[in-house]
Amino acid sequence: MKAAEDFGPWLARQLRNARKSQTDLADELGMTRAAVSAWIVGRSVPRDETIRRIAEVLGTDLETIHTRSTDAQAGLPVSWYHRPAHADGGREYGNAAAFAFEADVSVLAREATQNSLDARLDPAEPVRVRYTLHELTGEALARFLEAIDWERLVPHYEALTGEGGRQGKVSRTISAGLRDMYQHDRLVLLRVDDYNATGLTGGDYDNGLFAAVVRRQLDSHKKDSGAGGSYGLGKATLWGTSRLGLVLINSTLSEPHEGRTERRLIGRLDLPWREVDGQEFAGPAWFGRPDPDARSADVARSWWADEETVEQLHLTRESASPGTSFLIVGAHDVASLVSPVATLDEDASAEDDDSVHRMHARLVEALGRNFWAAMTGGGDHKPHLEASVRTCRNGEVLIAEERVDPTVTQPSRTRALRAFLEGDTVDRLTAPGQVARATVQLNVPLHGGQVRGGVPHDAVLLVTHAEDADGRPNRLVSMRGNRMTVRDSPVTNVPVGTNPFQAVLLTGRAAGRDVPGAEEAEEFLRASEPPEHDKWGQTEELRLVYSPSAYRRIAALTAAANNAVRELVAVPRAKRRSGGEAKIAGRLKLGGTPARKGRPAGTAALPELDNVDALVDEDGAWSVTVDLRVSAGVDTDRPVLPVAKFDVRSGPRPTAPWKDLVAISGCEVVDGALSLVPGARKAVFRGITDVSRHPVRAHLTGLVVELRTGKGEQA
Repeated sequence: MKAAEDFGPWLARQLRNARKSQTDLADELGMTRAAVSAWIVGRSVPRDETIRRIAEVLGTDLETIHTRSTDAQAGLPVSWYHRPAHADGGREYGNAAAFAFEADVSVLAREATQNSLDARLDPAEPVRVRYTLHELTGEALARFLEAIDWERLVPHYEALTGEGGRQGKVSRTISAGLRDMYQHDRLVLLRVDDYNATGLTGGDYDNGLFAAVVRRQLDSHKKDSGAGGSYGLGKATLWGTSRLGLVLINSTLSEPHEGRTERRLIGRLDLPWREVDGQEFAGPAWFGRPDPDARSADVARSWWADEETVEQLHLTRESASPGTSFLIVGAHDVASLVSPVATLDEDASAEDDDSVHRMHARLVEALGRNFWAAMTGGGDHKPHLEASVRTCRNGEVLIAEERVDPTVTQPSRTRALRAFLEGDTVDRLTAPGQVARATVQLNVPLHGGQVRGGVPHDAVLLVTHAEDADGRPNRLVSMRGNRMTVRDSPVTNVPVGTNPFQAVLLTGRAAGRDVPGAEEAEEFLRASEPPEHDKWGQTEELRLVYSPSAYRRIAALTAAANNAVRELVAVPRAKRRSGGEAKIAGRLKLGGTPARKGRPAGTAALPELDNVDALVDEDGAWSVTVDLRVSAGVDTDRPVLPVAKFDVRSGPRPTAPWKDLVAISGCEVVDGALSLVPGARKAVFRGITDVSRHPVRAHLTGLVVELRTGKGEQA
């Protein structure tokens, strides 16, 4: 059982909540103020009889005083408190930070999970992030609205959405959210929980995480150079995802505040300027307990809630592990929800009911795409992150908790990173499943406008064969210390016939904390990222901290990385045919010779076999990718028939029939032969032999590839 809060701090807070002084309590108890002061500072504790009288004064019971796990119920109630309008008449018609991102659950997943990674408490263990979609209808919805004191909010919403309201973007969004809730009797909650995180530590107004998230704008409060966020904008996606501008928060602290760590609650409402009952309000409002130490009663502070209140607000956490739960009220996704003006008919209702299923799928996809590397471990290295998504309706599980698996969402890239963490990489790819590693240098510039010199940093480049589940092949994904995908770009000018691949560039701490220049690279690349943290390039911070030309170091890194990828995936020169029938890796031969002068009349000129990449796949079949050089004398109207044969020492070479013949570029496969594209000077095709028709196992012999005309003539 968790130890009770010290009596002195607990009693002092109860007096503030009840708007009583130490002198007031002393008078009601018939004791001296010095005795009460001694209790407050911890020099003594009251007797049992005195504790009973204190309970009567505070309007609570003895158990509350003895356990001191919650506040007494006496004093000012929890409710909504709205910020008065500016005295100078200034108005804000919405939080500009919320417009920096789309109201998209994929964007929310990226920004919120990044913040959780940055708040990881124990670096030896992963931070666990859980997304819970919860659809409320009927009685469950009515109970929740009562718990958040909805009736006190209605006048403020009506002031924005009524005929006299200013119909800006925020007002239109709120109108849609209210219409959806009232017409469909439905409200979607989206909760983001993290565990093994710091929680919202610090005072309500001090320089700390709590104030940075709940009270302030553009305050990231992240001092670590390896942090993902730096602008203080990411938290705005929480409010931007709510069509009602409302987020409730429950935080378990890693450091005690007021002697407590569990169930620190607060709510924040972001609305535009409005006028209600003749009184003007600036915008934000807070759901909390009025601060007895504040000059104005319109200031609400966080409070320590009991378990029943937390449950009513759908903010119950599954354990006492430090971290924070954010509950987005009226969550929506511009990419998955139906139009807010849809009429209430059977078809619209069915699609609307299904929207939580689509939001669930998009959350899983976004987490896998952006954080596959953070969820990957290997060797002695544990993952940085564990993430899952679940969906409920009125307290019942609708979609069971789905843990995001990086080996499913990004199999090739996950294989590459795991091989790096386990020290199982090679210098060059020679077989499926291998991971090649190279080093690419980043010359980190110096601070203060110095354009010469710098700190060398060796970034790590990993390349492996691509799989279909990865999505688009031949891509380079780049990241730094927190292992969130920052850049995802194509590798250009890849040699024709190269097997599909995926590449990963690890910079800063991601390359290894002991790698020279890792910390300098983290700071430099973080400064080169925009608020979306989705690329590296010129930024204002980069200009001010480094120099106007500092971004060129990033361009040099990109060029070097792409060159290194091309080098790793290129077919070695030893495999290239120099003419005639050349042997590839000792086991593969190219049949056919270049077109010669004086070819007999009526004999069609054939393309030249230029390059072949071959391997025996895991099924025991030969898989070959062949480059053809098509000279001006080749008749492209005649089909070309590639033939594979086993290379035997004596006797005729047995044919190895094709199981699959696929055209890659410059040609088409028609009736088992290649039809060349007119005007093309190169053609590439891939063939896989039929294992069931092999007269001998592939690994026991070599292979010869020949070209013939469609009539059966050999080149």
